[in-house]
Amino acid sequence: MMGSLAPLVLFFFIASPLFLFSSSATTSVIESSSTVSFEEGYTQTFGDSNLMLLRHGKTVHIALDERTGAGFASQDLYLHGFFSASIKLPSDYAAGVVVAFYMSNGDVFEKTHDELDFEFLGNIRGREWRVQTNVYGNGSTAIGREERYDLWFDPTDDFHQYSILWSHDRIIFYIDSVPIREIVRTESMGGQFPSKPMSLYATIWDGSNWATSGGRYKVNYRYAPYIAEFADLILNGCAVNPMDHSSACEGRAAARYDSATMSSEQRAQMESFRRKHVTYFYCYDRNRYPNPPPECNIDREARRSYGADGAKFGNHHHHHGRSHRRPSPVGLADASF
Repeated sequence: MMGSLAPLVLFFFIASPLFLFSSSATTSVIESSSTVSFEEGYTQTFGDSNLMLLRHGKTVHIALDERTGAGFASQDLYLHGFFSASIKLPSDYAAGVVVAFYMSNGDVFEKTHDELDFEFLGNIRGREWRVQTNVYGNGSTAIGREERYDLWFDPTDDFHQYSILWSHDRIIFYIDSVPIREIVRTESMGGQFPSKPMSLYATIWDGSNWATSGGRYKVNYRYAPYIAEFADLILNGCAVNPMDHSSACEGRAAARYDSATMSSEQRAQMESFRRKHVTYFYCYDRNRYPNPPPECNIDREARRSYGADGAKFGNHHHHHGRSHRRPSPVGLADASF
């Protein structure tokens, strides 16, 4: 588990499919998160006709075929906020296909970039998609902080909501309102905690060289086009000036993100999810990190369930501890635990 939390409380619930946050501990709240259309908040980054808008821009399809993948990005840079999308992944044979929903500033800070990732890794027919999250700060790509998970649902059957809450002190990843991972800013992480303005991206691309069983299974374009569907797009953050990175989001407006944490019920949900669904944890990867990164708090009892490669016993998919380069964005629920 990551570092300890201050005892702040977030009361968290769903209305329509949107998250609403409030906290009795502070007067600063995130009162609501409303969806935006593609034209209101995003721009296409690559893929020409492989990006299609439906429902007046409320739904976006991005496709991978023999020619290219596709992607889009937020029109603004943000420093902290809540970012979310409902995503439906390609079905059938999808080995080698990678769908990513992430925040990055690599186009602005090439050598010191920050990044927050959801990556969805396709598989051969009959085997489930896998999900991984990752965090980079200040160009710290030499220290990958990957986690991988299996899911309690089929992500190709219907839309499911994937969300990132990013504040000055913590990052929380959610799936269908369930918090699945928390990264708390600590002194030991230093500049490796993401702290510079980032854009939000969504992409689909060919990851044949690594995504499925370490590159054993490639994208088979006989099944193309592979289409990822995005809806319920949420950009609820502190937008910054792209020239000087100044933000009009100060004081109470900025503090509302910092005041949002987890209730005890949510924390119990997260711990239950992690016991059942984490299949790889970088802190337990002794081959890669003989001395774990400084933010890791090692639970020796829990580590017995993991091999020296960081994979949980029974889930030894080929894992490679490295950063997987995406196509350049410029160049181109209910759960029972």
